[in-house]
Amino acid sequence: MSHKERQHKSDMTDKQWQLIQPLLPLEHDGPGRPLELDMRQVVNAIFYVVRTGCQWAYLPGNYPNYNSVYYHYRKWCLNGLWQQINRRLRQQERQSQGREPEPTGAVIDTQSVKTTEAGGQRGFDGGKRVNGRKRHLITDTLGNVLTTLVHAANVQDCHGAKPTLLNLSQETLNSLKKMWADGSYRGELVTWVHEQLDIILEITLKNRTQKGFQVLPKRWVIERTFAWLGRYRRLSKDYEHCTFSSEGVIYIASIHSMLRRLCC
Repeated sequence: MSHKERQHKSDMTDKQWQLIQPLLPLEHDGPGRPLELDMRQVVNAIFYVVRTGCQWAYLPGNYPNYNSVYYHYRKWCLNGLWQQINRRLRQQERQSQGREPEPTGAVIDTQSVKTTEAGGQRGFDGGKRVNGRKRHLITDTLGNVLTTLVHAANVQDCHGAKPTLLNLSQETLNSLKKMWADGSYRGELVTWVHEQLDIILEITLKNRTQKGFQVLPKRWVIERTFAWLGRYRRLSKDYEHCTFSSEGVIYIASIHSMLRRLCC
């Protein structure tokens, strides 16, 4: 296929590929035969699965063999490459808007989703009445994903927040000064974040006298990010057996979304 022709809407443009290509590993960085796969088409195929929600075996025929595509998707989930690419693109987007590469403010929240028969780690979220997993997300104040951690839905937000925060890069932790969260993060976590990370955690609560939907300062940003991610059908449920793969899908959706914004 000519790269000048995009056969699917999720496929990268030449400009988007130029941004992501330098962030991928070298094609001949290990033993064995030289890699014959078209890596641009491998990444396009991964974007197609995440955007449309199709099964790997049902990839259109113009993409490489689905086993080869899945191999790279899974390998990059396990070695943290998706998270690294997400971080580099996030820094580029911030700089394109005249901001510093690393943020001083962030927002933290969770989203509970159902799992499927794939099995793996899961639990029951009594508050949301969902049997499945929680996606713990931290974004900057522009809505860009800083990090994510997927765990069983029965883990309370305040308990899942600590490993999620520690999943941030040291450079990001050094830069952050303040975070915003909802009432589920109240209590001991506020003190822990201040003492251990030197970050102020501000709890933003709803006005109980006001009925209906409320736009809360800063917290609306992460709600918009969840809405962005909701456009990717692979995230309609958690279809993955392994939580590393679940986190990889979130980073892939974030990467695809940022590429579109950077090259609009």
